[in-house]
Amino acid sequence: MTSPPRPLRIAVQLHPQHAEYADIRDAVLRAEDLGVDAVFNWDHFFPLRGDENGKHFECWTMLGAWAEQTERVEIGALVTGNGYRNPDLLADMARTVDHISGGRLILGIGAGWNRKDYEEFGYEFGTAGSRIAALAAAMPRIRARLAAGNPSPTRHIPILLGGGGEKKTLRVVAEHADIWHSFGDPEVLRRKSAILDQHGAAVGRDTARLVERSVEVTGPPSEVGDAITAAGATLLTLGMNGPDYDLTLAKEWVAWRDDRR
Repeated sequence: MTSPPRPLRIAVQLHPQHAEYADIRDAVLRAEDLGVDAVFNWDHFFPLRGDENGKHFECWTMLGAWAEQTERVEIGALVTGNGYRNPDLLADMARTVDHISGGRLILGIGAGWNRKDYEEFGYEFGTAGSRIAALAAAMPRIRARLAAGNPSPTRHIPILLGGGGEKKTLRVVAEHADIWHSFGDPEVLRRKSAILDQHGAAVGRDTARLVERSVEVTGPPSEVGDAITAAGATLLTLGMNGPDYDLTLAKEWVAWRDDRR
């Protein structure tokens, strides 16, 4: 039986840097009022652009606040650094934010990559291979802890896995993800989607049907919208920097989405 097509969804990622929290809170509410489908932050401890020691806020305490501040949008990290928290603790944090939000959390996770985050906070940086292996080992623990929680999550919490490593990361995505977040143009997305589906066949999951494709977009929909969706993406995210968090481009994408629904 053929599954119905996934709806197009527009998200914004509000970079929690170079801004007061009041600016971030205002941007979340403006994004929800604008009509986006999801609002993400990121899981870093220092700014990624500009002054690396500039203003910055922590990911998961912020998500707890967003869960109370918003009513409709899905929320989550794009993405949580797997190495920063015990996997069982992360699962319990996710279950709690799921309940606070009334079932609107997306649990985004990645292997981690930013050396400064690890070294300044006392985590072992390791290698790309060791971090991916740790992510693979964490996923069964996260699922088991979510299942053991009392009360149970309000829904199956969608797992979003980020990364594009073709041999290892996409294998983990094939085994565990509900959403796969990638970076790149339509050609890259199409090629890596095919590799993901090969991994899915190897692990016995129909990833073409079960795993939603998510991608970052940077230009207006008139330039990239049709091409990126033709390549299979249905969750399209725009990054926004503080302190102003200009949502003008997001407004264009929401209108473009509505014209196609």
